[in-house]
Amino acid sequence: MTNPVDSSDSADFGFRTVAADEKQHLVRGVFDSVASRYDLMNDLMSGGLHRLWKRELIAMLRPSAERTLLDVAGGTGDVAFLWRRKGGGPAIVCDINAGMVAHGRDRGIDRGILEGVDWLCGDAERLPLPDRSVDAVTIAFGLRNVTDKPAALADMRRVLRPGGRFLCLEFGAVSVPLLGELYDRFSFAVLPRIGEIVTGDGDAYRYLVESIRRFPPQPELAAMMTGAGFARVIWRDLTGGIVAIHSGWRI
Repeated sequence: MTNPVDSSDSADFGFRTVAADEKQHLVRGVFDSVASRYDLMNDLMSGGLHRLWKRELIAMLRPSAERTLLDVAGGTGDVAFLWRRKGGGPAIVCDINAGMVAHGRDRGIDRGILEGVDWLCGDAERLPLPDRSVDAVTIAFGLRNVTDKPAALADMRRVLRPGGRFLCLEFGAVSVPLLGELYDRFSFAVLPRIGEIVTGDGDAYRYLVESIRRFPPQPELAAMMTGAGFARVIWRDLTGGIVAIHSGWRI
């Protein structure tokens, strides 16, 4: 696997290397293109498994009404809605893409969720929140789209209160050889075709597949989290390592 190099000059965009200040614009274009069909594509790409993975993410947080959640790159609201449904307190969704935020807010209105979830348009590397202002931070399938991942991790730690927990749900390095081979074939041969049919933008899903392959494997992400100041960093593989949930605490 070829891993990304976060620097002040360049960043990974799928298998391409682009100027760091260009990646954010390119990623925004991808999600502008697919926002209205994003949830449907998640179901098609994962066979619905993304819903189970997100349930496990929330279960690990043990929601309570006294705690506030920040979901970064929260897109269409899945994690925030689940947190609230499981008894969590106020939730804040922060996503850099205005189209995704608008779609998520509309989904909430359609479900009658008019209170308890706030929506912000903001950059994961410079979150528009005060220091030590939330009890839990999550990011699900979003960190790989961030230009400067160490900076984003450090800023997510910044907004956590002492004793707060950070969880990252992201694609990982598959630990089962045969599963990995089948997963690669499905990802590169099938997903862009489905994306073209459903959203009209196969290139967007080609980028998303490539971004998964460029993302640091589980031990490297754990080391990156430790470098950002998180304590007691561990991870848990799900579905043979197709995804993993990394956990860290602000002490």
